[in-house]
Amino acid sequence: MPLVKTWQLIAVSAVAGLALSAAAVAAAGPWDSGQRKAERDEAASWGRTGGADHGGDGAGGLPQAAPSAPGVLAGVPSGAAATGSRAEAVDSGSLAAALRPLLADRALGTVRAASVVDTGTGQVLYESGSREAMTPASTVKIATAAAALAALGPEHRIRTTVNPGAAPGKIILVGGGDPSLTAKKKAPAGSGGSLVALAADTAQALKAAGTDSVALGYDDSLYAGPVRHPIGVNDNIAPVTALTADEGRPDESFSGTVKRSDDPSRDTARAFAALLAERGVKVTGEPAMAKAAAGAVPLAATLSPPLAGLVERMLTYSDNDIAEALARQTALASGAPASFEGVEKTLGAKLASLGVDTSGSHLADGSGLNRADKVSAGLLTALLAKAADPQRPELRPVLTGLPVAGFTGTLRTRNAGSSPAAGLLRAKTGTLSGVNSLAGTVVDPSGRLLAFAFLTANTTDAGAAEKGLDKLAAAVAGGS
Repeated sequence: MPLVKTWQLIAVSAVAGLALSAAAVAAAGPWDSGQRKAERDEAASWGRTGGADHGGDGAGGLPQAAPSAPGVLAGVPSGAAATGSRAEAVDSGSLAAALRPLLADRALGTVRAASVVDTGTGQVLYESGSREAMTPASTVKIATAAAALAALGPEHRIRTTVNPGAAPGKIILVGGGDPSLTAKKKAPAGSGGSLVALAADTAQALKAAGTDSVALGYDDSLYAGPVRHPIGVNDNIAPVTALTADEGRPDESFSGTVKRSDDPSRDTARAFAALLAERGVKVTGEPAMAKAAAGAVPLAATLSPPLAGLVERMLTYSDNDIAEALARQTALASGAPASFEGVEKTLGAKLASLGVDTSGSHLADGSGLNRADKVSAGLLTALLAKAADPQRPELRPVLTGLPVAGFTGTLRTRNAGSSPAAGLLRAKTGTLSGVNSLAGTVVDPSGRLLAFAFLTANTTDAGAAEKGLDKLAAAVAGGS
């Protein structure tokens, strides 16, 4: 890996992942918490000493800790500390001069909006139509992530259980809406809810009770309303049910487009029945829909990763299935039905509770596939700034989950190579026919963490529009 990329990636991890919060979040793996493993490792290097002693002093003394290099970039100050020299370093005039001609690029359609904010000071560095509500496409996932984390907290886990049925010899697989649930022996995207582990625990409990043959029911009633997204049958998303394994994917993929199951709940129950059979428990007949008794004590359960990990995976890979699941979990936490209608009624209200201006916004889904979604560039940068606030550490996964330009997720091939934004920019992409957007954070040459959002409408060439957006982001990264 080129040296400049290594430095840039360390820099963005250091600033966007560490200096934003006074409290570190423990991590077990790249998708297991609100702080990526790489950032945890980077945090360890910020102590006074570090590394290992690879030699002796020749005198038989105790090993001495190797000195650590100083941090690459200074931390992001906030409050009063941010009103001094850093505020004086802001040159919004030169930034505006750099962004205006780029924003006028015809490839960006007929309507464009922009917002750039210094997250350390809250100062608006540039704005153009920043309060105009526009269709955001997948950049709305930033709003979904913020709402879910605010409603449930980063450590919340989603349970899938097996409950005893009303009659002897009957069990019910109960969906809790875990979007990480997998029937594969090795989870394709890291740890999560495992039907394999659940089947093993269930078989053990049944055999301990002297049962080796059962009838299997399945309960996906936690969610309400239509299971199909308003866009209809689409390779970008499975039917939205509370009991779906592997996102209804028939292959080994864990992201991207692929034809999905028409009935994920039934297919998940069938997969679970097969896993039980492998463990010596016969399942008689076909799994059938059933309703689990309220308050029943589960025979076994499996848990999703903490919500922070789900948010990170959703943002990095622009995962529509996770987005709709998190939107429904937010609705449930707000006392609303877990349906598209419930999502529509609660997401905006939860965002408003964070103290951001939601004027003109309308959130019809969690994924951004619905063109009825409307948010402003100013709302997106306000949410990103909230996630950077040391007083809101529960929102940090909104930042740590964003893809890194030139390295990960949906930005792996964008602003890569020699771009000034490579490794320093983390952003959520958005693409629908005629709609292209980009919103995220970037570290400028002075060490400031800036939040930006660029929204466009009526574009005719998606590739050209993406290049135009990348130029805008690179200009912000260049500290123009």
